[in-house]
Amino acid sequence: MAPVEGMRLGRRLVVLLPVLCLAARGQVTAHRLNRAEYNSSVRDLLGVDLSPADDFPQDDSGYGFDNIAGVLSVAPVLLQGYLNAAEVVAHAALFGPPHSHPTVVHFANPPRALALTGGDATGLSFATALHATNRFPVDGEYQFVATLGGKRPPVVDPLSVGVWIDGKLAASTQTATGDEEGKRVEQRVKVTAGEHVVSASFVGFVPLEGDSVRVRTLDIGGPFAAAPGPSPESLRLVYTCGHLDGRHTPACSRKILSALARRAFRRPVTAEEVKRLTSLVTMVQKKGDSFEEGLAVAMEAILTSPHFLFRIDHGSPYDLASGLSYFLWSSIPDEELLRLAGRGALRRPAVLQAEVRRMLADPRSERLVENFGGQWLETRRLESVEPDRKQFPEFDDYLRYSMRRESELFFANLIRQDRSILDFLDARYTFVNRRLADLYGIPGVEGAEFRRVELAGTPRGGVLTEAAVLTVSSYANRTSPVLRGKWILNNFLDAAPPPPPSGVPPLEEGAAAASLPIRQRMEAHRSNPACIGCHASMDPLGFGLEHFNAIGEWRAHDGSFPVDSTAELPGGRKFDGAVELETVLRADPQAFAECLTKKLLTYALGRGLENGDQPAVDDIVKQVVAGQYRFSSLVLGIVNSPQFQVRGAERRTDVPHP
Repeated sequence: MAPVEGMRLGRRLVVLLPVLCLAARGQVTAHRLNRAEYNSSVRDLLGVDLSPADDFPQDDSGYGFDNIAGVLSVAPVLLQGYLNAAEVVAHAALFGPPHSHPTVVHFANPPRALALTGGDATGLSFATALHATNRFPVDGEYQFVATLGGKRPPVVDPLSVGVWIDGKLAASTQTATGDEEGKRVEQRVKVTAGEHVVSASFVGFVPLEGDSVRVRTLDIGGPFAAAPGPSPESLRLVYTCGHLDGRHTPACSRKILSALARRAFRRPVTAEEVKRLTSLVTMVQKKGDSFEEGLAVAMEAILTSPHFLFRIDHGSPYDLASGLSYFLWSSIPDEELLRLAGRGALRRPAVLQAEVRRMLADPRSERLVENFGGQWLETRRLESVEPDRKQFPEFDDYLRYSMRRESELFFANLIRQDRSILDFLDARYTFVNRRLADLYGIPGVEGAEFRRVELAGTPRGGVLTEAAVLTVSSYANRTSPVLRGKWILNNFLDAAPPPPPSGVPPLEEGAAAASLPIRQRMEAHRSNPACIGCHASMDPLGFGLEHFNAIGEWRAHDGSFPVDSTAELPGGRKFDGAVELETVLRADPQAFAECLTKKLLTYALGRGLENGDQPAVDDIVKQVVAGQYRFSSLVLGIVNSPQFQVRGAERRTDVPHP
């Protein structure tokens, strides 16, 4: 075994022993980073655009979120993942991303009816286009090979085949018109590392009678001409000694590693900790390897330290800085947060308020949208939802992407503009591209870019009528008033119903049942005395959304039956349709504010709420009301609460949610 590899293996075993012991004790003050937090932390620490935690085991969830300390266990397979990730990340920061041998990924366009109306000049909205999601391992050039099929009349202009990355045209190549069957169009495109939505379409496509052309398959090969060496961002973050030319002095390793460890551990490091890290560099160099190889071993030690992998509360001002950064950014504190914590200034009300507003305005707050919003609104589940392709042939990966982006842009705009949280209930605006506008029946929207549109005069408003929410709260082949009603109770009213009692038969789905409207089928189902209690509160809420089908498209009929969206809540309140349902929910804004407060506080603390937390919830809601329900007033109420400010061993271990 080579000297560096042998020493690295021994060092790995030593640095992981504290992780094993810490996990075994189950200390309440140790909060393991989940996968999203790990990826964000290494990206912000070392400037590497990798997602190594994607290969870790799936994080368990509790209380609706996957950042709950009490359920984030440490399995042996995760420890191996930490070892592998540390080596990959450290070497990517110092020497560049690992060499990736070119590979080919194949995507096929599923058979769909080639409706030639409802598209635009991008061609993305036609069923002739192909859409897929692909992860690109490194920055570099990739070969896109589109295989075409079908025919066009020979008298029309040549076709242009375009490659799109995340809705932006990256390349376009003209091809002759006529018999397109089996024709291949090859294009080289530069793509950044990470997951992207890729599309191949006929740009400027004008459908004619007899057209049958389509993009049948798309093969993505690469990477080619990958960017060599570490990124400028990695060099800036690592070589704080300033010696980018390799002329390192003995003081360089101490300066570099103390700065990295301080940021990774989210607190000042001791002289003894720095000494242990620098000794690794010296040992590697004595074995005949380079300074950079020694630095890599020391960086692996940092990345496998429990002080990086766990958020450990010490009762210091740095705990508040770390709590803020993982709440709003899912990542390590930046230099400004650490500086203010070191000065003892972060707990000053004016300073804390300014920092919260700065952090919410920072692009990193998009992670709050993805990691909190995606779980609260359940839109993360859109990734695995597969509506029935025969019943909904228009559903494809591009529509899935468009649905998800609408929800993300809506939430991000609410944060950026510091709008009222009541916009979640009934905002008369949203964000759409042409593909989603077609689904919603909104005219005048062209192209792949998302833009804000007004919803006044339409049956839509708030997140309840967003296609992503409507899709994840439906079955693959039909809507479900029960699922949608349960979604509202759980996510808007904090009144989640209990699980159904055992032995209750499911809703009839056979041919005989299909001859009845869904309302009559539901009435027969809930005639069971064991069901009526919960269904009395769930079903009316769901019936209010029945005008939207299982992928969020407006409909007047469900099959041959006219849609009936009238409903009556317990207590006698009647409404008809989504807009009147939103009015009902808006009539009690504090109920929604309390529900969202509990959701966001749970996420911010990384634990389930207890009875003793209710006074704090009440105080936060009062601040939200006084702050005109602005999102910043909710966040400030949470970070100023004793629950958020006082973090540490005095809190008992929380019990995982069943």
